[in-house]
Amino acid sequence: MPGLILAAPASGSGKTTITLGLLRALRDAGHAVRGAKSGPDYIDPRFHEAASGAPCVNLDAWAMGAPMIAGLAATSDLMLIEGAMGLFDGAPPDGRGAVADLARQMNLPVVLVVDAARMAQSIGPLVAGFAHHDPDVQVAGVILNRVGSARHEAMLRAACPLPVLGAVPRDPALSTPSRHLGLVQAREHPTLEAFLAHAATVMARSIDLDALTGLARALPAVPRAPLPPPAQRIALAQDAAFDFAYPHLLDGWRAAGAEIVTFSPLGDEPAPDADLVILPGGYPELHAGRIAGSAVFLASLKDRAVYGECGGYMVMGDGLIDADGQRHAMAGLLRLETSFASRKLHLGYRQLVAEGGPMPGAWRGHEFHYATTLLADGPPLFTATDAEDAPLPAMGLRMGQAAGSFAHLIAPRDATGGL
Repeated sequence: MPGLILAAPASGSGKTTITLGLLRALRDAGHAVRGAKSGPDYIDPRFHEAASGAPCVNLDAWAMGAPMIAGLAATSDLMLIEGAMGLFDGAPPDGRGAVADLARQMNLPVVLVVDAARMAQSIGPLVAGFAHHDPDVQVAGVILNRVGSARHEAMLRAACPLPVLGAVPRDPALSTPSRHLGLVQAREHPTLEAFLAHAATVMARSIDLDALTGLARALPAVPRAPLPPPAQRIALAQDAAFDFAYPHLLDGWRAAGAEIVTFSPLGDEPAPDADLVILPGGYPELHAGRIAGSAVFLASLKDRAVYGECGGYMVMGDGLIDADGQRHAMAGLLRLETSFASRKLHLGYRQLVAEGGPMPGAWRGHEFHYATTLLADGPPLFTATDAEDAPLPAMGLRMGQAAGSFAHLIAPRDATGGL
């Protein structure tokens, strides 16, 4: 069960594109390979799955304990773990949860992806600094990205103090479209297969795949632990508006014996018979008109136990105002009004303790949205602190059998930060 980590000095270095190209190139070369993503991310893992044809997990060194990470990473396939942000960037104040923490915990080598478009000999001190910053983090090689020419590549290779595994040329066709929360979702990418095929061709031509896979180090065989489910039978909304549910939670609940059935609110499907309906996050603001017109779906939520996260939480409210300022009536389960007409970023890890609702106990999670809350009336769902234990306003609402918040839950919390 070999693995290695692809990291970078900073965000925007091209890690995701190189990871996707490598996953497809290795699959095409006959390797059983899968991806993993460091930190809280719903979008990149679905691209990993499209590229590799295998499930992708999130590995979060801030929210998850080492046993949970080891269980999620246990696989018979080669695992490429894509880092988030820069190698040593994590939660305040000291960077906890950075991909470097995964490298230490899992004893895996790091391949540094460097955006070399605007540098030459300066790559030497940059790479040397990352290689020697922490003796417990082994930076084993470098991939040069956005290289301008053969002469440029030669200068970079001569100055780099670590083995250069490949040099990826500048290529406008390797760019991917963006949206306000990141990449367009994999299911919405109209030319995804062509993009992945091209990326794989570029990576196979530009990177020494044998040298790369030769750096991978074995991971221990640790079984995944089941997670106490919030209900025995769960109805999960799942479509382009409700796509942000962590597979590790769903799989953990299934392993504990829960049954999960899916349905599409955008298809105006009623929530199936279940002990709990879950409306996960996603992009309801982009589909607010369709959701408001989905009478069968909305009616099916009445007098039911319903839990919502972020986008799902907003749909549980009375109304949602889209970016054009138009208000759309939502399910009316909570006294909540939200708006995207005036956007404000809410971002960060959250430590949460449930005051009620279907997710009891203490959790670690994260918040990432641009919605403005115009009205929130009712008892809160969670007490909350940030990553530095600073108190935050209570999060979410409870009303009868309905409960939700803007928090995305990642893992139950114990003294080690997870299971």
